[in-house]
Amino acid sequence: MKHTYHIHGMSCNGCRSHVEQTLAKVDGVQSVSVDLENAEATIEMHEHIPLETFQKALAEDGGGYSIHMPASEDEAMQHTYHIHGMSCNGCRNHVEQTLANVEGVQSVSVDLENAEASITMKKHIPLARFKKALADDGGSYTIHKSGAHGNQPNDNKQKQKANTQGTGTFYCPMHCEGDKTYDKPGDCPVCGMDLVEEQSLSATSAEQYTCPMHPEIVKEEPGSCPICGMDLMPKEPDLSAEEKSYNKLLRKFWIALGFTLPVFLIAMSEMLSNNPLYDLMPLKYWNWVQFGLSLPVVFYATWMFFERAWRSVKTWNLNMFTLIGIGAGVAWTFSVFGLLVPDFFPEQFKTESGTVHVYFEAATVILTLVLMGQVLEARAHSKTNSAVKELLKLAPNKAIQVIDGEEHEVAIDSIEKGAILRVKPGAKIPVDGKITQGETSIDESMITGEPIPVSKNEGDSVSSGTINGNQSFLMEAEKIGGETLLSQIIEMVNKASRSQAPIQKLADRISGYFVPIVVGVSIISFILWAIFGPQPVYVYALINAIAVLIIACPCALGLATPMSVMVGVGKGAQNGVLIKNAEALEKMNAIDTLIVDKTGTLTEGKPSVEKIGAVHHSSETEVLNYIAALNALSEHPLAEATLRYAEEKNVTISKAEDFNAVTGKGVTGSLEGKKVALGNKKMMEEASAKLDEVLEKEALDEQQKGKTVSFLAVDREVRGYVVISDKIKATSKKAIQSLKEKGIAVIMLTGDNEDTARAVANELDLTDFKAGMLPQDKQAEVARLQQEGKHVAMVGDGINDAPALAQSNVGIAMGTGTDVAIESAAITLVKGDLHGIVKAKNLSDAVMRNIKQNLFFALVYNSIGVPVAAGVLYPFFGILLSPMIAALAMSFSSVSVIANALRLRAKSLE
Repeated sequence: MKHTYHIHGMSCNGCRSHVEQTLAKVDGVQSVSVDLENAEATIEMHEHIPLETFQKALAEDGGGYSIHMPASEDEAMQHTYHIHGMSCNGCRNHVEQTLANVEGVQSVSVDLENAEASITMKKHIPLARFKKALADDGGSYTIHKSGAHGNQPNDNKQKQKANTQGTGTFYCPMHCEGDKTYDKPGDCPVCGMDLVEEQSLSATSAEQYTCPMHPEIVKEEPGSCPICGMDLMPKEPDLSAEEKSYNKLLRKFWIALGFTLPVFLIAMSEMLSNNPLYDLMPLKYWNWVQFGLSLPVVFYATWMFFERAWRSVKTWNLNMFTLIGIGAGVAWTFSVFGLLVPDFFPEQFKTESGTVHVYFEAATVILTLVLMGQVLEARAHSKTNSAVKELLKLAPNKAIQVIDGEEHEVAIDSIEKGAILRVKPGAKIPVDGKITQGETSIDESMITGEPIPVSKNEGDSVSSGTINGNQSFLMEAEKIGGETLLSQIIEMVNKASRSQAPIQKLADRISGYFVPIVVGVSIISFILWAIFGPQPVYVYALINAIAVLIIACPCALGLATPMSVMVGVGKGAQNGVLIKNAEALEKMNAIDTLIVDKTGTLTEGKPSVEKIGAVHHSSETEVLNYIAALNALSEHPLAEATLRYAEEKNVTISKAEDFNAVTGKGVTGSLEGKKVALGNKKMMEEASAKLDEVLEKEALDEQQKGKTVSFLAVDREVRGYVVISDKIKATSKKAIQSLKEKGIAVIMLTGDNEDTARAVANELDLTDFKAGMLPQDKQAEVARLQQEGKHVAMVGDGINDAPALAQSNVGIAMGTGTDVAIESAAITLVKGDLHGIVKAKNLSDAVMRNIKQNLFFALVYNSIGVPVAAGVLYPFFGILLSPMIAALAMSFSSVSVIANALRLRAKSLE
């Protein structure tokens, strides 16, 4: 029996998949199909299951979804949606009237403050109809499902600064609010970092064509413009939200740098005994020049830092931007104040010419350096979803559909289940399905990770994104869109990437306590000086309070981590270890379990001839010549390995005749008048060539080690054999032993068969391994170990490893592997040498030690300098710390941090 229910709370394909999986787990359910657009679930069950059972399953899952029976004809239903784009009561009334005019709507109530619309309807109305109504109205309002996932925060006052609309879902890379997502770019309201855009298969589309003169003309295929007749040109793809953000920050950085450099040079010229600038005009005028040059830096290029600092104070989510805003803001404000009212300050804070020391260079340099860090961060974020982007490249945009015997090129989105498709040689499989006519070999390494293409015949299944061999075939579409295996892998990579626990930066954790303490000390210092200080008390109180804030500038604290990371990453690159981000180094320090893939990681990753055997007085060269002659005409995937081996041995390949491929057995032909057969045991039987027991036993021993053995028969007599295998890398055993000595448990997971896996494990002295592992199995195993409290690193080289690489605490990819594996991983071993993991571990330990030392240097100056700046030494020694000395101490702490970080360059990683 089938029942249809209404689901509330879904906002994306991730929600749809999540609901579908949760309901499918309910006992008695045969199948579940969830329609995101209509918010409906069709459930097939053996016998009737109470609605309460499904409600309980969704409630226990904690996703915020709810399930209801469709409303009866005399029963109304109410849904709540999020409305974006309203700014006043006029907007609210306009949206309310527009939605009320949609057919089937009984009543509408719009809440401006929470940006929500409660709509009562007699029966469910698809969201698309509400979207169309608002779009047709011509306004800039948008409507989305309201729920626990994928919603814009309801606080309408929290407006995102970016005005570029992305194609995907946006989330904080630090996961400050867990799995919370946003529907537009901007910055995180908690940590201030730029939100990252998640890619999805639905964002890809077929190539479009547009007119150069009339860009509003967009078509799916080339042709001429209906307006001016010009040929349509391929439409350039839109930049992603991250790329737009990066370009914007980069433009601001160059502006900031252009104005900061002259400010810095003017300030530093004061150190010259005969300053040539003073020949042009006095110091006080140069101070005004610095003020003017600082304005574009403060109020344009880096103004966002002050906005984030203000938000952090308002929400009490204190972070690095709080320190930046306070430190740079006070330095700049103090300078302006000293410029405007110099007589307000006592003589000790003035220069010989009577001007107050200004710190425009300190403020602008700090802000520009922080902006440079943001530019580099934005550049890294633009590559955060590169793994998914590489996966998306596997999905073709078009396919060839056979309709009434004729072939038509169609868009992937238009393919329906049951459609007959033709796949030509070398083309990508468009959707999941089965072969209905023909046979071929398919490269499935993106799923299994195994290098040897798989032979496929009628009735065999094929998967989207895999690559066809040299023969054409017909297939029936069985799974389309989000149901395909490629889509599921993409979803797994997305989910694993966003489900990782965030690492709160150590500097930010310290800032959470440091900032309020410093501000408190500054206030207390002001009060104490105002009560007990000498005349003029308020001047002394203000100066000492400012000195406290300036010495607590976050420059050294901000440099503590990035300087160590910068030097450490450079050191790693010199040793063939590429680090994607600082987070990877921190997590690698705590790793206690390493999961390794077999093919391409422990082994070479490609089939090669391991051995040529000769019997009955034949030579190896003679046997190899026969084998190469036959394989020169073969399309079998293993044939290339034997031909490559023959070239290496400088064997002249003869020309075979009467070639014939026997499916599932081998090949036959004739050479120099002799009948030749190459293949498995069945092929020998067909060629009437008898295998003796010794030879058969040798072949069986090799096969049990996971190797492929093909026999050669000449004129019904077995003359030799060839053994093809995937060799273990020379460095694998030593690297695994080194890791074990460091207390790291090593586990092998492979998509290969049990015999091959066991043979490799025995040779490498691995006691823990699992065979026949698909992408989802590897990811599940990583998740299981993490639930047991393990800190897991995963090393792999194939697309099939991408979900597990993303799920692991630290993903490590072989540089010799696929781009997807490399982009999914946080660490890449350029040479594909497993010993690189040992180097990565040593590098991580060294960098983390260095970071802690840097934090100590950064804080020790503040710990000493803040009390001195507050004036604790004045009653005893008459010593006051002016803002100038405070800035000098701040700079000295930064120099100490940089010098300590540079020591990493001499660190040995062996």
